[in-house]
Amino acid sequence: MIGSLTGIIDTIGQHEAVINVGGVGYLIYASGRTLATLANGEAVKLLIETHVREDHIHLYGFADRTERDCFRLLTTVQGVGARVALALLTVLTTDALATAIAAQDRAAISQADGVGPKLAARIVSELKDKAGLVGRDPVVAAFTAGSDGAGNGAPGSAMADAISALVNLGYSRSDAFNVLSSIAPAASEEATVEQLIPLALQKLSA
Repeated sequence: MIGSLTGIIDTIGQHEAVINVGGVGYLIYASGRTLATLANGEAVKLLIETHVREDHIHLYGFADRTERDCFRLLTTVQGVGARVALALLTVLTTDALATAIAAQDRAAISQADGVGPKLAARIVSELKDKAGLVGRDPVVAAFTAGSDGAGNGAPGSAMADAISALVNLGYSRSDAFNVLSSIAPAASEEATVEQLIPLALQKLSA
């Protein structure tokens, strides 16, 4: 199996690139973000994920280990093949994807080509406990308790309710999650929704 390739970029397409390694051109499929870092005639090293099927062998290239690991995690979800995983990594950075999963932000996930509402719901549902494995590690613990909206007095209920309130004010779930996660380390565990929202709005309007 091929783990990485080092060579010269021959051509760059919309979804793929050809890397010349010792006179052999390897066709590599990659996300738009990885392709944007490449230039014709320049030397490059890409991490490679090899998919072997009965009718083909496809090579998928990644600029860094985080993107490759994220690709691997995404393709564990039923209905998410390599093409959809690359589409997600094209429209969202690994950090933004981690936040969207942790925040259960289906709208953000649905931005990718080939991802409809049902698949977006499946992705955030199946990966919600693995958000810390994607990109950076968001402050997931503060939000997972009570994040289903049930409350039940769990420590995360105020955070979850604050996210819902900010979404109702027109902010995306990911933006609400991000700002509240930045507040969480300094906020008391007993902080109420009424205390959290003004702090969040102050940061969002800064």
